[in-house]
Amino acid sequence: MFLSLIFLWMPVLIFSATAAEFKTHLCELNTTSHINNTIFYSNLIQVLDSLALDTFVSDKQFLYNSTGIQPNIAYGLYLCRADVLPNDCRNCLLKAREDINKSCFLSKAAVSWSDNCMLRYANYSMVSVMNSATFVPECNKVNISDQTRFWHVATNFMGQLATHVLNDPEVKHAYDELPYNDGKIYGYVQCTPDLSGSDCNKCLQTNIDRLSQYCYGKEGARVLAASCDVRFEIYKFLQFPVASSQKQDAGKKKIPSKIIAGIAAVGFLVVATAICFLFFVQKRFRPNTSCHELKDETDETEIMTEQSLQFELDTILEATNNFSIENKVGEGGFGVVYKGILPNGLEIAVKRLSKSSGQGSLEFKNEVVLLAKLQHRNLVRLLGFCLHAEEKILIYEYVANHSLDFFLFGPTKDVKLDWSSRYRIIGGIARGMLYLHEDSRLRIIHRDLKASNVLLDEEMNPKISDFGMARIVCGSQTQAMTNRIVGTFGYMSPEYAMHGHFSVKSDVFSFGVLVLEIISGKRNTRIFESGYTDLLCYAWSKWKNAEAMEILDSNMVDSSLENEALRCINIALLCVQEDDELRPSMASVVLMLNSYSIALSVPQNPPFVSRKRVKYTSDLLESDNSVCTVWHTDATAITDVDPR
Repeated sequence: MFLSLIFLWMPVLIFSATAAEFKTHLCELNTTSHINNTIFYSNLIQVLDSLALDTFVSDKQFLYNSTGIQPNIAYGLYLCRADVLPNDCRNCLLKAREDINKSCFLSKAAVSWSDNCMLRYANYSMVSVMNSATFVPECNKVNISDQTRFWHVATNFMGQLATHVLNDPEVKHAYDELPYNDGKIYGYVQCTPDLSGSDCNKCLQTNIDRLSQYCYGKEGARVLAASCDVRFEIYKFLQFPVASSQKQDAGKKKIPSKIIAGIAAVGFLVVATAICFLFFVQKRFRPNTSCHELKDETDETEIMTEQSLQFELDTILEATNNFSIENKVGEGGFGVVYKGILPNGLEIAVKRLSKSSGQGSLEFKNEVVLLAKLQHRNLVRLLGFCLHAEEKILIYEYVANHSLDFFLFGPTKDVKLDWSSRYRIIGGIARGMLYLHEDSRLRIIHRDLKASNVLLDEEMNPKISDFGMARIVCGSQTQAMTNRIVGTFGYMSPEYAMHGHFSVKSDVFSFGVLVLEIISGKRNTRIFESGYTDLLCYAWSKWKNAEAMEILDSNMVDSSLENEALRCINIALLCVQEDDELRPSMASVVLMLNSYSIALSVPQNPPFVSRKRVKYTSDLLESDNSVCTVWHTDATAITDVDPR
């Protein structure tokens, strides 16, 4: 057990309607540093790596492992929240592994908690041992009105969830929602699956009692222990739909399994017959449409069914002071962005689409339908929309800092990004793009990834924005074609700019360009030394001449970051290779960024863009002495969207 603890708190923005990511940890204070015990430390690194990397090939919610022999065995386990997607679980563990090793380097036992996962290690076995003594409480900063009644209802509700877990020993978590006044209370309880039912219930009840002890009167709270956690809020913090069927009446009789099987079989036949009939009718009487193009004739009711997303125009006018110039925070090719404050105090970003802009009903519907279905910490969250006469308005979460291009290329010299911030931003963008390509319910190609479309929150975490040009592709499909080439000069892959072929690898190309901009602090389209007209050609030349470190922004040149920076440059050049089949997937990019045990391949020549000529030049391909491969395209065929 942890006899003496150091409380090492990470910066946290406590819950609000749009809570920032939560993380904290506890470290056991030891008289002997494990760094001085190289055998234990080596075992610890191995066990933490095995836990984090296991999720690359598995979607386990819980795993424990150990490495070494006595007296230097290192034990480790992790637990991810039941609703968290495998990729988010994996990313959470990778981050927790890094944080816990840096923050608890004097400890032989520690626990790291965040919104999505818990990571724990010790020099003693933790499996099937209930530990509720190691815990941290976290309270919403906002007080609830009618505290006595609210807390009576909330704690009783949490007790019911704990009872549900006790009654179902195979499942060590429960979640539900409870109507309260004009809103709802959302609750979640979870134990590590290795606990017995009685130990799990004991741990949960102890934490539920602590809710009132530490957070009475607040509108939300959580208590995280080493073996279980409990949480309730008045906003939906879970990613899966709440199943009210979890609250089962213990007095109900179970329907025999044979009857259930019979009903299911009949139901299946009926549904299958109906689907076949509808498919036949649709194929016979309706024209074909592909799922990556949302047609202009999309039914308006597709959006209107999302009643919870719709805002009244009067609410938006009040929030933005009638779209006053003082509230204006940005302007792009499709319209103006304003800061607003809702009556409940929530800050929002309001994107008012220009009536004369290129984004009409198609792009507007596209962005609403897409973003309403996307949930990831590295994507800007859509809060709602407004359709009123000719007004088309999108309402997003407000991201406090500027866009990434402001920090990289902005006029101020006072704001600088150090290497750790840039590396974290690169990793966050990669995880967001991986979610779009592989881990969301839809496969989405962004088509306009660039520095001005990456926003930074209070902690400089990146959030990808602007999905007006994004396209959905079907099932396992990874590419498509269009006659309408849209995007931003300098970020587009050659196959897209020249032939209209776009794919997940087109996004990978844009990501590679963006990484080089983040590393160098220079725009891709500018004049460099020795007459190079773009960053890709300049970076390739430096890489070929073993001078890659000269690419780095002069404000952060430091020998200690050389290996990490060179690795990022290598990854970026792999992403911008001319042959799209040679470019890595975003899953491979995330893996390469997080694991130094993976050897990187040697990149081939990237393509380069010039506005001056129309022809595709391939003669340099035949020369080993060429500095770079050059391709040219007609700039008039590109919709060059201004930064927003």
